[in-house]
Amino acid sequence: MSTESTPTVNRPVAGIVAATSTLEGGGFLVYRPFPTPALNWLDPFLLLDEMAPVEYEPGEAIGAPPHPHRGFETVTYVISGEVEHRDSAGNHGIIGPGDVQWMTAGDGIVHSEMPSERVQTEGGVGHGLQLWVNLPSSLRRTAPKYQGITNDQLATAHGEGWTAEVVAGSMFGVTGPASSHTPIGYARVTIQPGTELRIPVADGHTAAIYAFTGTAAVGDSGTAVEPQQLAVFERSAGDVLISVSADASGPLDAIVLTGEPINEPIARYGPFVMNTAEEVEEAFADFNAGRMGSIPATGTV
Repeated sequence: MSTESTPTVNRPVAGIVAATSTLEGGGFLVYRPFPTPALNWLDPFLLLDEMAPVEYEPGEAIGAPPHPHRGFETVTYVISGEVEHRDSAGNHGIIGPGDVQWMTAGDGIVHSEMPSERVQTEGGVGHGLQLWVNLPSSLRRTAPKYQGITNDQLATAHGEGWTAEVVAGSMFGVTGPASSHTPIGYARVTIQPGTELRIPVADGHTAAIYAFTGTAAVGDSGTAVEPQQLAVFERSAGDVLISVSADASGPLDAIVLTGEPINEPIARYGPFVMNTAEEVEEAFADFNAGRMGSIPATGTV
């Protein structure tokens, strides 16, 4: 009987997508690798925004005032600052550095994500990420849900030269606390210079890395990834390989995304993502008729 082990296979890099710059919410700057002309979406992921680091003076902080969503899930990860969530289902929460807000918009909800009262009063640096996770057609109209997850609730893993905080899915031998309708993996990784990290991914699943600090090389090709760039891997069998050069000026800080493609058509416009244009029109009609509710004058803690 042979005792030879199967050689490790690393996924080829499908491409590098540079984020574009745009204004969102109340006028804050975001770096967006998708959707852009270069990459429409990354099934099952619909959008990824990095809210650019901004130093706010007292009274200057801005966020995303009340707006509706239907048909998907929003995930907000705070790197620095504080974000306060309120929605038309009465949910309310404040998250700080390393915390996560996971909202299932489902059938339809109105929410706001604003700097906390403390940040509005004292100022400070605001920086974070928002991810939109698609829902299959069978769950687009599921009941809305809110999850507030603090940093100490995240699943952590580490090895020589790297650490990971897992928000959702099973990665690095741990399982994140977030409940997702769509099978995905979401983790923040920090990789020190001179370190190579290999991440197993299920065959056929989407895999991507978004760098927001530091540089790295990915795949056997050693393709360079720089800040505000997204590395997309082919959906073939194999691991995701990330290497940070020993002479790098600092560590790589990045988000790793994996997910099972839903493989359904999408139709989207603004805050709504459905399967057909008619369903999007229905979402606008429901919102305009007040059927998605409104945010209470005072939130329910």
